[in-house]
Formats: sequence, C-alpha cells, structure tokens
Amino acid sequence: MAGGASLGRDFGWLWGAYAASTLGTWIAFNAFPLLAITVLHKGSAEVAALAAVGAAVGAAVAVPLGPWVEFRRKRPVMIAMDLVRCAALLSVAGAYALGRLGYGHLLVVAVVVAGADITFGAASGACLKALLRPEDLLRAQARLESTTWTATVLGPPLGGALFALLGPVATVLADAVSYLLSAAGIRAIGVAETPPAPPAPSASSVPLASPASPASPASPARGDRRPGVRTRPRSRPLPRLGDLAVGWRQILGHPLLRPLFLNTVLVNGLIMATAPLLAVLMLGPLGFAPWQYGLAFAVPCVGGLVGSRLARPLAARYGGHRVLRVAGVLRVCWPVGLAFVHPGVTGLLLVMGVEFALIVCSAVFNPVLAAHRLGLTATDRVARTLTAWSVTAKASVAALTALWGLLAGVVGPRAAIALAGVLLLATPLLLPSADRLAEAAGGEGGEG
Repeated sequence: MAGGASLGRDFGWLWGAYAASTLGTWIAFNAFPLLAITVLHKGSAEVAALAAVGAAVGAAVAVPLGPWVEFRRKRPVMIAMDLVRCAALLSVAGAYALGRLGYGHLLVVAVVVAGADITFGAASGACLKALLRPEDLLRAQARLESTTWTATVLGPPLGGALFALLGPVATVLADAVSYLLSAAGIRAIGVAETPPAPPAPSASSVPLASPASPASPASPARGDRRPGVRTRPRSRPLPRLGDLAVGWRQILGHPLLRPLFLNTVLVNGLIMATAPLLAVLMLGPLGFAPWQYGLAFAVPCVGGLVGSRLARPLAARYGGHRVLRVAGVLRVCWPVGLAFVHPGVTGLLLVMGVEFALIVCSAVFNPVLAAHRLGLTATDRVARTLTAWSVTAKASVAALTALWGLLAGVVGPRAAIALAGVLLLATPLLLPSADRLAEAAGGEGGEG
C-alpha cells in the first residue's frame, strides 16, 4: 500500500476519536500543575506529589483491569473510560466554580484519570491490532504519532489562550468535551467484535480466543441462542493472581521486548520527573508567563511531525532494530541542556531547541516500538501486556517524580534537572546491540 493509502473506515473513526481526545489533553497541558501553582499556591514538593501520587495510585487501580479488559469487547470499555474521564474533569470545573476546589480533589481526579488512561490504552491497543493487518501496524502507529505531535503543537497555545481569556479551568472543560467526542467516534466503529473466551478455571496458561464465530449460536459471549431456549450468557471469572502477571511475563520473557521495556520505562521516567520542576523554575524564579511556558513546549513539537513522518521510511530502509537502537541513543542526548535555562528570549529558545531535538528522536522511536510491541504480542495477551507496560511506566514516573521533587527541595530544581539529564546519558547501556535486536526480532513483521 502507498504511504497515504486508507487503512479503512473503522480505523478512520478510531483515528478521529484519538485525535479529539489527544487535542483535548494537550489543550489542558499541565492543567493540574498550573491550577496547583496559580490557584492553590503550592510549591515544588506539592506539584511533584500531585503528578506522582496520581500516577502511582492510578496505576495500582489499573492492574486488575488488564485481565478484565482482555476478555471483554474493547469498544464498550473504551467508551466507558472516556465517560469516566469526562465526569472526573467536570467535577474539577464544578468545584472551582463553587469555590470548593482543593488539593485533595485534584489528587483524586488525577488518580481516576490515570487509571482510566491505562485501561483505555490497553483496550485501544487490542482494538487496533484487531482492525488492521500486521503489515499495516507501523503505518497506523506513525499516523497516530503524527496526530499526537500535531495536537501537541496546537494544544498548548490554545490552552494558554483559554487560560488567559476564560480562567484556569477552561482547559479542563475543553479536555472533558474531547472525551465525549472520542466516545462518539469509537461508538461509530462498525466492525463486529467478539471478545476472546475467558480462561478455564483449571488452565495454567492463557488460552487463545474462542474459535466460534461472532454469529455462531454457541458463541460463549452470548450463551445458547436456539429458538425457545433462554439461558444466561456464560459468566466470566474475576481476574486471578496468575492473570495479573501474564503481561509482565510476556514482556520480561521476550528477548526484544525486555530490554526495550526497561530502557523506555527509565528514559520516560527521568524525562517526566523533571517536568514539574521545570514548570516551577520557569513560572517561578525565571518569571516566564504561562503562555510563554506553553509556547516553549508547543513550537518544538513540529519536530514530532518530522520524526513521525520519518519513522516508517527509516524502518523500511535500515530495519526496525537499527532505528530503535539509533533513535534510542539519540533521544537521551539533549535533556541535560534544560539545566541551563535562564530568563529572557535566549532562555526560551534554549528550551525550544532542546525539546525539538528530543522530540524528533522520540517521534522516530515511538511508532516503531509500538508496532513491534503489538506484532510480537499474542492477540489474547495484548490488553494485559499493554496494561503491564503502562502500569510499570506510570509507577516509575510516579516514583521518580516523587524522588526528584524531594531532591529539588534539597538541591534546587536546576540541580535536580541536571542530574536527571546526566543519568539519561547512561540509559543506552540498557539497549542491546543492533545485531542482538535483529536476531530477537526475527521476521519483524511490524516494519511494513
């Protein structure tokens, strides 16, 4: 298929839903830290704790939901998670309007949104794999990545304008509406869907999906539908302890997924741990306005469009294993530069330059990794694998964010940012060599 060929109507609806919610998320870019700083007048430790506690508890809540999602229809789960996130964000706007918004309320909503994010991501990954052929996964992931960075370019300036014109919760309301639009798009997907059969009580391993077709009278999801016979659908057992660990076993037992997982979790954790500190530094001592802060992270996201457009051609030409290795090394070379941010135009340009280089490399790395991850994961384990991946990532971000918040309280935000940048330079040591990646990847169907 040509690079611009359609991936089908149903993927189009999924893509549109993703675009709506992603734009809303980036319009509300760092809305909670901004509310904590500008409305509740919290400092570095509280802002860092807001991000850390929300991610950690949300991840813990999501752990049992992975097995639960695996054996259910994915689109109803995705719609439900959209509606949960919408309601949670509307509660923030309502509390602010009544003058009752508090730090504890923000913490609770952060937990709910984080748990719903992980659950939605697990269901959407399984849905995407079911909608597309293996050879189309990288093309689809590149389009989603491009959409992410387009939203990241447009969202923060729009959010900054809404913040300035309509007040601090306008961006939260916009994000809530985006989840309603996402739910509508997912509901419009027309392809029939039958969930995999649940594991038998005595099974020690995860079974494959039921061979019964969606229209089969004996479909386990629908029970006996013969004329004159009324039976209840077969119940699905609650997740067992063994089910919860399937995702981690899939990741840690795979020679390609394991090193990429460890590297990605640590890199993302160190980058995200410095985000609240950089917000405090720029919006506090350095005196940048909220719109300038948003602009500093919006303009470099043009690099995401560049990187996401390059991902598939580079993987096709050089091989996904080489792209993962090179992009994985290059993306960690830049964040240490954020330690040198200073007031004025040159300081703003410094942040933009560092972020641009980081984003280009990450936008090449991310879709190739995502396509390989789906391609290398059995269909009946996708939701649990993605849940395990996301839970670990969020828990790591939470732990590192909390640690770096405490560290910033001792040595200051600038020194804490510098230390994270130096540690990032060592993370490529976790990546296997390109030769080992190629051997582990084998056929690499995700390269398209």
